[in-house]
Amino acid sequence: MGEQHDIDEDAPIFAIAVAAELSGMHPQTLRQYDRLGLVVPARTQGGSRRYSLRHIAQLREVARMSADGIGLPAIARILELEDRVRELHGRVRDLEERVRAELEKRPGARVFAAGSTGAVVTLRHGTRVRRATELVVWHPRQPLSQAAETEDDDETST
Repeated sequence: MGEQHDIDEDAPIFAIAVAAELSGMHPQTLRQYDRLGLVVPARTQGGSRRYSLRHIAQLREVARMSADGIGLPAIARILELEDRVRELHGRVRDLEERVRAELEKRPGARVFAAGSTGAVVTLRHGTRVRRATELVVWHPRQPLSQAAETEDDDETST
């Protein structure tokens, strides 16, 4: 059979008339949303708007939220936050992949820990830092009863 091709959901491929049809909105509404910065499509060299599948989904979401009584400024903020979350998820995926690749590339690599003096020390994978077993005992400079009397005297003299 034929090969299945995944369409990039960010590829700007739909003209405004098609995007309006797919989102169930009037083209003038899409223009207004573009002016307000709600759903901003890509532009061709000639200046025509081109919408992606992600834009179509956003337009449908705007229509749903608007029908639920959410105002356009709030919708704009929600879309902005969703874009930020999507961006951060992508960054996390990239960082996880980099860490995974680094771990595969360097099995048994060194691990870092805090030494007994607080300095950073390197360890071989699977080893532990030797823990200090010393005990420190604190003795006050003056007996606690004398310290309380001194504080009382300070308070009455002011």
